[in-house]
This record gives sequence, C-alpha cells and structure tokens, in this order.
Amino acid sequence: MKLHEYQTMELFERYGIPVLPFYVIREPGEVREVKKPVVLKSQVLVGGRGKAGGIKFAKNRESTIRKAREIFDLRIKDLETKEILIREEADILKEYYLGFTVDRENKGLTMIASAEGGVEIEDVAEKNPEKIYKLEVDPFLGLQLYQGRELAKSIGLKGKDMITFASIAHKLYRIVKDVDAELCEINPLAITPNGLLALDAKLNIDDNSAFRHKEYRADVELNPIERKARDYGLAYVDLEGDIGVIGCGAGLVMASLDTLKLFGGKAANFLDVGGGANEENTKQALEVVSLRKGIKSVFINIFGGITRCDEIAKGIVEFGPKVPLSIRMMGTNEQDGKRILEERGYHVFDSMEEAARKSIELARGVKE
Repeated sequence: MKLHEYQTMELFERYGIPVLPFYVIREPGEVREVKKPVVLKSQVLVGGRGKAGGIKFAKNRESTIRKAREIFDLRIKDLETKEILIREEADILKEYYLGFTVDRENKGLTMIASAEGGVEIEDVAEKNPEKIYKLEVDPFLGLQLYQGRELAKSIGLKGKDMITFASIAHKLYRIVKDVDAELCEINPLAITPNGLLALDAKLNIDDNSAFRHKEYRADVELNPIERKARDYGLAYVDLEGDIGVIGCGAGLVMASLDTLKLFGGKAANFLDVGGGANEENTKQALEVVSLRKGIKSVFINIFGGITRCDEIAKGIVEFGPKVPLSIRMMGTNEQDGKRILEERGYHVFDSMEEAARKSIELARGVKE
C-alpha cells in the first residue's frame, strides 16, 4: 500500500523530521497567497512525475493557479491528478539519499544512504555502486544513533549536518517500524541554508498490515487495469515491458519474470491467477493483460497441482487472444490441456526457459 508524498510528509512532521511548510489543493481555487517561489507536485503514486509535467514551478499566485490547472488536466501513466502538493522552493546546496527497505536475504531492515541524491537510487546502484552505503539494522537492538553518525560520515557529512542526519535517520526508522513499512525513503534529503530538509518522500506499507492502518485508503490510486484485476480477485502489478505474464502461483510468476529478464525480455506485468484457477479465471486474466497498451506477446506459465491444465487450456481457447502466446504447461491433466491447445494451433512447451525465449522472439517479431 503506497502513500502519497503529502501523507508521508505529514508523518515526517509528526515525528520531527524537518520539512518545508506545505499544503494540498484539490482544485485551482484553493491556491493560497504566494510570497516566495513555489513548487507544485502532482500527487500520483507513480514515478516519472517530473518528466510527465507533473512537477511545475511558479513565482506568484496567478501563475500558480495556471500551473495547477495544467497539472489537474494531466494524466500521468493513465492516472489523473486529484491532489497537488504546494510548498516553497528550496535553496539546495547539496542532495543526499536516505532510506530503509526490507532486505529479504538478511531477514530485516537495511538502511541505505548515498551522496548521490535527487536521482533514482536504482540508477546510482547500477552506475556507481561504490557510492551507496548500507547498514543492516539489528531487529532486537534497533537503529542506534552512533550508526546513523557512521553512515553520515561515509557519505561525507560532518559536524552539525552529521548529527542532524543521524537524528533524521533514527526518526525515519521509528516511522518504518510504527507503520509496518516495506520501503521508506527521502530523496532528496538536501542541505540548505536552513540545514538538512526532507524535500521528497516515498513510503510503502506492507499490505498484510493494512488492517492496522485503516486511515489510509488501500485502493486510492489503482489504475483501470489494476482495478479490473482487483475486481476479479487477481494479483496484478503493472511493469514497464512489452511481454504480458500470466502464471499460477506468485513464486512461479516471479520465476517467469526472472527468466524473461535473463534472456533479455521485459515483462509488462505480474499476474497470478492463483492455485486452483479455472477456465473463467483464465479468461479474466487474459482480459486484464489485454487491456495493457503495448503488449507484443504473452508468456503463460502453468505448473498444475490443484490447477488443472485442461481448464486453463479451455480458458485460453475460449478467450482467443489477439496477441501471440507462448505457453508452458505441466502438471494435472497436462496431456488433455496440451491436446486442446494444439488442436487450435498453439504450440505448448515443457520447458519454462524455452517458452520464455519464444515469448521474446514473438515480441520482437521473429518468426519460426
């Protein structure tokens, strides 16, 4: 469950993390008097707001209202802007990154810091991994202030800024624990003439703890495809590639994504029909994936246990996808499923790797 930037900033204020004064508008007429240049930020739960025109700057109330209208008229990655955060522009001297994430491998929280703030941390990790510093947080002792100071030194902070950084890190850690966050980051955490300030924020709450945080709406920013998937009871996540992915079981779908990436393909989505999926579930899954623009092929990966391969095959044939399919199918009623598909001209693979390669070929227009 993702929170809007302004919701995370409200948490920061509550826990004493320094931020610039801000407010949120839901229509242009709510713009307040502008005494200093301001920044307007679309509140949508996707990245790339700036490139899409969702972040604008203004110097007076008239231009702020005009820019607000422009942002409200935008659709960013198929999401409309319903709220805009407005705050004063910051006089930035240097930008840093600070965040916490759940590290599955180490079974705990990891604090991450970098002197390369203001850009995607994934880009820094890929291009300049030596500029990222990590600290595993002991789940029993928690984050200690001295650890925050050590990490601050690692990214070049000294004196008062080092002390402030450690304090902010400790408060951010408390937020992560209190709201059951999977990810919480400040990017950038900027040095300004007024000291360190959190200028942007991201926070994702573990869906399994949503019942403890009912003040936040879990479906506030679902796009039309995600909403359709939720209505059908399907686990769906939008990604950025051009190959649709459908599988039965979250682990199998994750393996499908990894296999595609291994061979140079890019998944357009994660879609798990779940164990015991039937003909109707399969048709619904194909309908959801087909709504995604730019799909060039679909990789269907079925390992039948309680899921019957013949049921999956009937759903595929009944729906009749217009994009080419690459299908891997094994397990319960496997031969019946393959027969149903092959009678309709579909080739079915036993190997996940072969099916993944074929889906990439189909997406690239490579013929047999």
